[in-house]
Amino acid sequence: MFEIDKTQFGEFLASQRKRKGYTQKELAQKLFISDKAVSKWERGLSMPDISLLMPLADVLEVTVTELLEGRRMENAGGIDTDQVENLVKKVLSFSSETPEKVKEKKMKHGLIFGGCLAVVLLEAVIFYLSGYRFSQIWSNHIFIVELLCLIFGIYFWFFIKEKLPSYYDENKISAYSDGMFRINMVGIHFNNSNWPHIVRVGRLWTAMTAVIFPVIYLVIDKLLPDLWNTAGLYITLALVLGGLFVPVYIVGKRYE
Repeated sequence: MFEIDKTQFGEFLASQRKRKGYTQKELAQKLFISDKAVSKWERGLSMPDISLLMPLADVLEVTVTELLEGRRMENAGGIDTDQVENLVKKVLSFSSETPEKVKEKKMKHGLIFGGCLAVVLLEAVIFYLSGYRFSQIWSNHIFIVELLCLIFGIYFWFFIKEKLPSYYDENKISAYSDGMFRINMVGIHFNNSNWPHIVRVGRLWTAMTAVIFPVIYLVIDKLLPDLWNTAGLYITLALVLGGLFVPVYIVGKRYE
């Protein structure tokens, strides 16, 4: 809703740089950055840091407002309060989630999730060497739990929206829906204060459940086989559902 048009920003930056007769390298030197950074800005691949907006506008002899809007404005100094508010929100939005930061975050998430998958595969090998077969693993819910962790793990680690639309902050909404993912927590109002913590819980839940559940099953099956045979389903529900919804409720209320 308040996103900067990176392509328009880049084109405007390039046109104003050329108007001043600067090369990308010369502009970069004036800002004490690399010319590669300027090149990325002009191609719409990234945005400058918020601390560079005023120096960049001064060098190009445009206003910060014109820089953010990506166009010359005849009355840039006479914009109303709503326009100023929108510009501030745009600045906060792109400065906190630049393409570089998004890429870095996704790489980090990939390493963590990939590491968990490697551990799960190692556990599968241990189960096989211990004499467990697929039919036994399926009947005792391990495969189902691992499959759910894989599906929701991919969503939580790579595709879930990190920010909610602004109307969540303006209204008391207890439900969230995004494709196959739906969550409805009575007593919790989702907003951009508690949502990052809820997302973090979801990520930790998928990773930890995938790794820990097979270990818990193996221990109980070896030490208390009768307990697993009689109460395996209840143990699974308590560990899997309780491990997700109880922490979500706690952080949701705490940071609401």
